Amino acid sequence: MEQLNFHKQKMYAIILALLAFISLLLPWLTAPFGGSLNGFRGLGLLSLLGIAAVIALSFMGDKSKEYDANSKKLVLGGFGAIAAGAVIFLLTKNSSYGGGIFGNIFKPGIGLWLCLIAGIAGLVLISGVIKLPENKPPANPNS
Repeated sequence: MEQLNFHKQKMYAIILALLAFISLLLPWLTAPFGGSLNGFRGLGLLSLLGIAAVIALSFMGDKSKEYDANSKKLVLGGFGAIAAGAVIFLLTKNSSYGGGIFGNIFKPGIGLWLCLIAGIAGLVLISGVIKLPENKPPANPNS
């Protein structure tokens, strides 16, 4: 992490955004007969926009410093979009996919839950509720 010259806060934000992107590839809805649908549809695209915002803002400016006030607000909005896309998708799944003669056959998949967790974790991390430990240089035993 130190070789890339990224601040710890930005590195964790990128990791959480990449985790959310991987969750878009995983099943968001599963059916008992073996079918599944991933997050690249409907409101999952809102999460994709949030992922793009977080990654783009992490590479802008000085990467070795934490987010400034404006970037922090935009990154919080990006993680909010990631979480909101998952929550709204979850709330509207019954009306979007399971209606009609089939009833409610689709169940939430692991990708949906993983995206929701990544979005909430990013919000908590960037807002400062979870404090990151500072890197302290090792004590020199010779002095």
